[in-house]
Amino acid sequence: MSFSKDFVWGAAAASYQIEGSTQGVDGCGESVWDLCCRKSGFVKGGDTGFTACDHYHRYREDVALMKEIGLKAYRLSVMWPRVMPEGTGPVNEKGLAFYDRVVDELLAAGIAPWVTLFHWDYPAALLHRGGWLNPDAPKWFEDYAQVVVDRLSDRVTHWFTLNEPACFIGHGHRIGIHAPGLHLPDGQVMRAWHHALLAHGRAVRVIRTRSKQPNPMIGSAPCFNTYYPQTNRPEDIEAARRLMFEARGRDMFHAPLSLDPPLKGGYPEDVLRHWGADAPVIGEGDLELIGQDIDFVGINIYGSGKVRAGQNGEPEVVPYGNDYPHTYFNWPITPDGIRWASKFLYERYGKPVVITENGLANMDWVSVDGKVHDPQRIDFMARTLSALRQSVDEGVPVLGYFHWSIMDNFEWAEGYRMRFGLIHVDYATQQRTIKDSGYWYRDLIRSGGAQLPG
Repeated sequence: MSFSKDFVWGAAAASYQIEGSTQGVDGCGESVWDLCCRKSGFVKGGDTGFTACDHYHRYREDVALMKEIGLKAYRLSVMWPRVMPEGTGPVNEKGLAFYDRVVDELLAAGIAPWVTLFHWDYPAALLHRGGWLNPDAPKWFEDYAQVVVDRLSDRVTHWFTLNEPACFIGHGHRIGIHAPGLHLPDGQVMRAWHHALLAHGRAVRVIRTRSKQPNPMIGSAPCFNTYYPQTNRPEDIEAARRLMFEARGRDMFHAPLSLDPPLKGGYPEDVLRHWGADAPVIGEGDLELIGQDIDFVGINIYGSGKVRAGQNGEPEVVPYGNDYPHTYFNWPITPDGIRWASKFLYERYGKPVVITENGLANMDWVSVDGKVHDPQRIDFMARTLSALRQSVDEGVPVLGYFHWSIMDNFEWAEGYRMRFGLIHVDYATQQRTIKDSGYWYRDLIRSGGAQLPG
């Protein structure tokens, strides 16, 4: 069985990872990632996002390649300090006009823009005012969202608010391996977390009330731990479901921490119990604001845990051996994870699902024949999308799939050594080469998924 004719076949990228031109070009302001790229040892190899893929100047070429691959949609993000260099106040017209041009180019190519308002490039000027810890942070984000929505919503109908709070708060403010590189006490971490969720709610409200297109589709793109059962025995399935949704310690990658406040009206009791005195302080009206209605559940998923029911009935994670297939990032290859995660999410939240990111890091290079042969990525995509089709066949309303990523790019603290793209980028020359996987994806899109195995 094929995916429906309305299924959205897409790919994704993020502003800081591909655009470059962050160092004052056309009035662009500094982000926290610009700051951290200058910090010795923060990014492997001393790499920076200052040039990245130079998408800022090469977006027409890049959109033409997206069209050649046959994308139906492209998930892009807007760089907050490019649009508002100080994070608040004056708008940088040159920066905003760039996204105007990108959206127009996509639409002319028949590609729907799905716009993410925030993908980690937080304005440095706002960090100096307390960043996500400042009680004004949600309002700052609302003001920024209004600028973008007012400018782009005459053409953009699909929106994401935040990308992966578990990373930009958990990794950025708790363990310090992502920007802004902080190691805050848990109470302050959860204060920042709650402010980010309030920012999400304010942005949803802005899109709903100010969109120039009727009935905008709105969601977010969180990441969290996912699990699948070792067997189809009911007890293993229930064990995987429990491990995905029951709080077990102070885990920032716990699905209900991200999804219950916006979708079920509050933080789960077991989450609050584990965080204790460090749990978020919930103000009057906060939960109503966070709980603005959204249209789908997004999920960024790269690997999942395998689970069985132990002798006492409790969930047990089944370890992967050293001989188990892993990506270059050392993440396990787990196609069944996408099937069960989408199923569990739909059961719990009752909303359609969008796979907002999925892909693998690989060791890709241009071969002597001038092509980039990446059979591992093709195999990964075939297995993963076959598992996703199984979820669809079982009645889960999956609206679309966005492969991460459209092109190789600046992979945050890993620098340029991790290649996720359907398009190879030679960073020295900025030469683009569609990989074998890009052409495979083109043929898959043409077939509506019919060429998948199984």
